[in-house]
Amino acid sequence: MKKPLVLFLALGLSLALTACEKDGPMEEAGEKVDRAVEKTKDALNPKGPAEKAGEKIDAAAEEIKEDAQQAKENIEDRMK
Repeated sequence: MKKPLVLFLALGLSLALTACEKDGPMEEAGEKVDRAVEKTKDALNPKGPAEKAGEKIDAAAEEIKEDAQQAKENIEDRMK
């Protein structure tokens, strides 16, 4: 719900700022708002640092699982 609102606000602000012809205090303020919107969008992005770390943990867990399965099979082969 928040993500579409943030994107809508960013689009509206971008359109409003492109209408300005002169650079000045309003242009600078608009750029600050744009940066704030980008930071907010990045915070809402599910592929942030925590998500990337989670994917690495999942990959490591999968590798450990596969290694354990291989070790189990090796032990079973030796017991035959």
